Amino acid sequence: MKKKIVIFCLLMSLFITRSLHAVITIEITEGVEGAIPMAVVPFDTQNIPVKLNTDLAEIITNNLNRSGIFKVMGRERYPSQPHYSKDVSYSQWRGIGQEYLVVGRINAKSAGLLDVQFQLLDVLKQKQILGYSFPVRLRNLRATAHEISDLIYEKITGVRGAFNTRIAYISAQTDKARKYVLQVADTDGYNPQTVLESDEPLMSPSWSPDGQSLAYVSFENDRPEIFVQHLASAKRSKISGFKGINGAPSWSPDGKKIALVLSKDRSPDIYVMTVATKKLTRLTRHRSIDTEPVWAADGRSIIFTSDRSGKPQLYEVMASGGQPKRITFEGNYNSAADLSPDGKNIVMVYGDQGRYQIAQLERESGNLLMLTENNLDESPSFSPNGRMVLYASTQGNKGVLYMVSLDGRTKHKLSDQSGDIREPVWGPYKQTR
Repeated sequence: MKKKIVIFCLLMSLFITRSLHAVITIEITEGVEGAIPMAVVPFDTQNIPVKLNTDLAEIITNNLNRSGIFKVMGRERYPSQPHYSKDVSYSQWRGIGQEYLVVGRINAKSAGLLDVQFQLLDVLKQKQILGYSFPVRLRNLRATAHEISDLIYEKITGVRGAFNTRIAYISAQTDKARKYVLQVADTDGYNPQTVLESDEPLMSPSWSPDGQSLAYVSFENDRPEIFVQHLASAKRSKISGFKGINGAPSWSPDGKKIALVLSKDRSPDIYVMTVATKKLTRLTRHRSIDTEPVWAADGRSIIFTSDRSGKPQLYEVMASGGQPKRITFEGNYNSAADLSPDGKNIVMVYGDQGRYQIAQLERESGNLLMLTENNLDESPSFSPNGRMVLYASTQGNKGVLYMVSLDGRTKHKLSDQSGDIREPVWGPYKQTR
């Protein structure tokens, strides 16, 4: 069994699983000059009968700072703490260099409900540019803070925010009874939920485009098989259990198909399965190792990793079939691609001289930009707005998660104090808009 796992990991360019059970925390490791200065005043909570453990202003501040677009001033420097636009002295905030100001309050609405209100103020123009009121249950305050962050981000940048989405990842306990865990959490690492625990390795999580299901690889039956699990119902089904490798599932943009890697016909090749019928279409036929398929946003083509040129590089093949075309040429090693939602950029693991970093390839120009500087970075995954990249790395003997902006100028770490995590994947937007 151990031999099978090692071989599979090598073929699929996957990871040696590690552990996670504590809440992930955020550490800003790099900032960016020229970020938009703004302030987020603590929300007024005097008119509610309970003491909150959730600081909405702090969550909003952390979200906006992580984006690299904004630089939120530390609240210890605030000249005042207004909660309504009518109480704001714009000259105070303009005098300390702020361009935007967020004020808000939380009121009791009815039994079990709170009323969360906020206003986004343009300090230079001295006027409100955004304001909302939300009926919120106490347990949903963090989600509301993420939603407010998204609204602020979109209003100022014109790009939809991605704070109120989720990430998935694989972890493994390091005690004697090793457990492999598939988990889902908010993008800031809070509210972690265990989807599945197993005594055998779990690998390659992949979100369905509606965010309702995860496909993944499990070794629970002593060989790699692919399962799909519906998150709300916890129901799951095995979709691929052929002899040999069943790996690297990737959902099509319309959710009707899954690309996967099978070795049932000898060498590992890329196949496409129609989810409803389980019908298979073989896309590649080569004695090399073809793996890690990912769909283009329009569903017309698939990018995958292959060593058919001697070393791992990225190739593209039409989803309807045809001759694969090589698309990476710089570096000795390029693998684990993900495509931006607009299809303009590819992020990947770029290897050269023993260093493995996350790089971004601009498809039209062919320009290659190194986003990270560590030695062992892996598993890049775009945010649903294409402005951030989630990836895994190592720190000492621990695996950690990072996020980096698309230009590489802002990076922060999601760190777990008690273990290591791997194979992150950023989920889609929630189907509420």
